[in-house]
Amino acid sequence: MNSSTIMIIDDEPQMRKLIRMFLEKEGYTVIEATDGVHALSLIAKADPQLLLVDVMMPYMDGFTFAKEVKRTSTIPLIFLSAKGDEWDKIQGLKLGGDDYIVKPFLPGELLARIESVLRRSYQNKAIADTLTIGPLVIEIEAHKVSLNGNPLSLTLKEFGMLHILAKNKGRVYSREQLLHIVWGEEHQSSERTVDTHIKTLRLKMGNHGELIETVWGIGYKFEV
Repeated sequence: MNSSTIMIIDDEPQMRKLIRMFLEKEGYTVIEATDGVHALSLIAKADPQLLLVDVMMPYMDGFTFAKEVKRTSTIPLIFLSAKGDEWDKIQGLKLGGDDYIVKPFLPGELLARIESVLRRSYQNKAIADTLTIGPLVIEIEAHKVSLNGNPLSLTLKEFGMLHILAKNKGRVYSREQLLHIVWGEEHQSSERTVDTHIKTLRLKMGNHGELIETVWGIGYKFEV
């Protein structure tokens, strides 16, 4: 378990340093972000298995950051906060937090909470790694897709778009959103690239290509 990568998102350098030193001694790989905006720019490349998120930060507070992350990701998240009242804890858990730790805390307590969240996350991983929706089965880690039991040969970008649309069925994604999520924040592609990939994806899905609907003037959504 301690081969996992953990991202610390906190605007206090000393807090990041202390947590980093402790976790690295336990064998974890640690990545630092100074605020929520900084963290969002790092997540896709860093691929952390757990986020430690301070609630009170400039530019983007921890709760707002959690909302953004949970829109497209299932990365487990632990809130760190000096605010220990019941409302804040409930709010953090409602926003998708897996735990809420009040500062100051002992290193041993943090480690125990991290191990508990990672253990639950890994136990649920096999279920979460397979998405079944209508006639479509997506094996996320294996990057495999089958339609009515027949395998589909998809490119990495086609797989990425199908995965994000199917996982969030009914939600409309603009072309720009799909570019940022699938191609990355620093993409150089035009929105026309999305249309081209959607077209080839629909062709490969045959009669089921209609599951990917065009929302005129906005983008695309997946409907069953």
